[in-house]
Amino acid sequence: MTGAALPLADPELAELLTGRLEIVEERLRDAVTQSDVLADTTSRHLIDAGGKRLRPLLTLLAAQLGEGQRPEVLDAAVVVELTHLATLYHDDVMDSAPLRRGAPSAHEVWGNQVAILTGDLLFARASGIVAGLGPEAVRIQAATFERLCLGQLHETVGPAAGTDAVEHYLRVLADKTASLIATSARFGAMFAGCPADVVATLVEYGEKVGVAFQLADDVIDLSADGARTGKTPGTDLRERVPTMPVLLLRARVGAADPADPGEEAARDRELLARLDGDLSSDEALAVAVEGLRAHPVLAETRRRAQQWAGEAITALDGLPSGSVKDSLVSFAEALVDRAS
Repeated sequence: MTGAALPLADPELAELLTGRLEIVEERLRDAVTQSDVLADTTSRHLIDAGGKRLRPLLTLLAAQLGEGQRPEVLDAAVVVELTHLATLYHDDVMDSAPLRRGAPSAHEVWGNQVAILTGDLLFARASGIVAGLGPEAVRIQAATFERLCLGQLHETVGPAAGTDAVEHYLRVLADKTASLIATSARFGAMFAGCPADVVATLVEYGEKVGVAFQLADDVIDLSADGARTGKTPGTDLRERVPTMPVLLLRARVGAADPADPGEEAARDRELLARLDGDLSSDEALAVAVEGLRAHPVLAETRRRAQQWAGEAITALDGLPSGSVKDSLVSFAEALVDRAS
């Protein structure tokens, strides 16, 4: 889903937004430019690696419900992508991810400290731009940043004793992923001058689309096509990052009678033991990935992603019919179709 093939229903609208995205891309490159040579190189690392630019696309698309040509909309689109890129530098350190978008992660090239500081630099640049958009935008950005941090914190420490692990994970997804996607939609509608009820609709849509997007990513992490994303299939498994398929499997095993001699229960226990074992070798990881691919929890995760996307689409019911609404629908569908 690139600027050349946007997941939108209307070709004319897609062409318009492709042009707007090209401007955003130019501004992103200007925004990460640093006078320091090392800082400039590290800040450009993920920009140069490319990406789908889903968040700025959503900002630009939501703005078409109002006066989408306003210059503030472009600034907002740059802000949300800069914020996203900053989180990627931090996330890759937290997850020890070796690749990002098909290229070595920044921490693999320059080390953890430089990667973290580069993420901080991008947050600073985003803050400088959002300050020009006014106090309300600053407040929204600050609240979003807080949720991003809380999502990462809660993922890192895991659910408290007695807390449902699946519900805890959905809360993590809402904060760590959906919060910025919702802000992307909110900024687009807000800076295009849309009424408050339209802005609220876009926020609800973005929250639900964000959860659907990450659940679809959980499926993609196990898919045979995962290498196309620049991420090795099973990376989350190896790094012990919680994902929905594993949590669903763990819940199945926990709810079953441990003395159950049935083949299905035994297979579940064996697979979970494999996932909790040593996955450092490529062979062990491949066996674990194949076990989850063939397990019903993968289909259940895909179903949940589709359900969240469906709820996001339903949230749009109050919007006027037309190409923008249709494109918001196709945007949501495209996010989960990646996992089909």
